[in-house]
Amino acid sequence: MNRDGWLEQLRREGRIVIVGASLAGLRAAETLRDGGFTGSLTVIGDEPYGPYDRPPLSKQVLLGLASAERTALPRRREVDAHWRLGNAATGLDMAAHRVRLADGDEVEYDRLLIATGVRARPWPFEAQAALDGVFVLRGRDDAAALGRRLEAGPRRVLVIGAGFTGSEIASACRERGLPVTVAERGSAPLVGALGGVIGDVASRMHLDAGVDLRCSVTVTALEGDASGRVRSAALSDGTTVEADVVVVSLGAIRNTDWLAGSGLGAGPRGIACDAGCRAFDVRGIVTDDVFVAGDVARSPHPLFGYQFLSLEHWGNAVAQAEIAAHNMINAGPQRLPHLWVPAFWSSQFGVNIKSVGVPSMGEEIVVTQGSLAERRFTAVYGHQGRVIGAVTFDHGRWLQFYEDLIERTAPFPPPFPTMDRPKEGGEPRPAAFPDPSVPTHGPTVSVSGYSPADRTVSFTPGRA
Repeated sequence: MNRDGWLEQLRREGRIVIVGASLAGLRAAETLRDGGFTGSLTVIGDEPYGPYDRPPLSKQVLLGLASAERTALPRRREVDAHWRLGNAATGLDMAAHRVRLADGDEVEYDRLLIATGVRARPWPFEAQAALDGVFVLRGRDDAAALGRRLEAGPRRVLVIGAGFTGSEIASACRERGLPVTVAERGSAPLVGALGGVIGDVASRMHLDAGVDLRCSVTVTALEGDASGRVRSAALSDGTTVEADVVVVSLGAIRNTDWLAGSGLGAGPRGIACDAGCRAFDVRGIVTDDVFVAGDVARSPHPLFGYQFLSLEHWGNAVAQAEIAAHNMINAGPQRLPHLWVPAFWSSQFGVNIKSVGVPSMGEEIVVTQGSLAERRFTAVYGHQGRVIGAVTFDHGRWLQFYEDLIERTAPFPPPFPTMDRPKEGGEPRPAAFPDPSVPTHGPTVSVSGYSPADRTVSFTPGRA
């Protein structure tokens, strides 16, 4: 059978398995059906729930404005699929085209999409992590349990880590009127993701909201009472924080453990794949029947020097899932590349923060509109003489403009004046990112190496 005949048979009666009942998994399933796939479709998920939306968990749910049970993702269409929920994938046999499940069953596939995402990094000391009152926040059950504890009015909440999620948790606590201490290993909140210049702004936001902010410290131990409830935390500077709720926000771990020994190029940084979302094996050879999408994927991007990027972004999960699904049932010239420009948003302390590109690659930063002091501004990041990223605080109307500059590989600093002049100089300065050898909490883009084909490109995306 020739390639076209095999593809037609795949679309009509093939077996596609999606591991990950996530945002990416759902959108891929919908795209497969929209693309004419009428064969067997199985979606495997480790949680007992159907796909749900995660951003509201650290925002509306913690504020009591929505329940965790009401965060199910809207369906674009009916998906005729066999949902294997609450039954995690535990292994992959690529030679036999089978996924092993926790209940001992095996599911065969002709095409496999891995969209297993990430999980919250736990507190590293198991006995301390098991204390009553110690939480992480990633899934629906996490948000529901933490929301109930906040509603009960704890004496003090300790948040370990001041990345985006940790900062949003602290913001929710203050909005509820709860005393909250934030302990951050870096020099400021958000410093790993946005650098020290913006980190200083974030620090003032925390302090003005009444957060007890402790930076450049680590938590060395959590201590409980005789009944097994957390009561305090010891810090590296010798101080102690009394707290009856502790939220561990130390970033994420990519869910690749189940792929150990499978032969895929999978590890702690994710699963390496090409721009068409096809996974690499451990020898660096691209597969043609295993695809990857969402937070667990590492893919090269020509705009960013062909470095492999891992993106923890809602929009990226959707865009990459749609490309992966399309490519699973197409071949050759019909396949599309995933070249989505990273974008992210957060709401904390009454400020809407949005970013585009990869700010963490920036060596310099320049404020192009607004004022840092007023916390309403646009700042642009430069890397090797070109615009690489931008961030806005309550100034989101400018973001599309700078996304276009990133896509055109425009020079940095932007060479033209604007009508909305900055109030604070407008000259480039060091972006003040921490030494990459010193870990900080909460990055949303991980830059993890180069492909062998590093080169300079001019990228002009198509517009619908």
